[in-house]
Amino acid sequence: MLRPALAFHVDQKDLNSGAVDLCRIALLNDYLDMREDNDARVDKWRAANEQ
Repeated sequence: MLRPALAFHVDQKDLNSGAVDLCRIALLNDYLDMREDNDARVDKWRAANEQ
């Protein structure tokens, strides 16, 4: 739950009050996972194709 809060600067008060619900946190986690995966794929491609 804290990974998206840190990445997107979500205020702790909003987490505690429920202003940011668990569905939104899950969506933000999925986005961060996808971005990390895409970055790893780009790095792998660069290592294989750039000399």
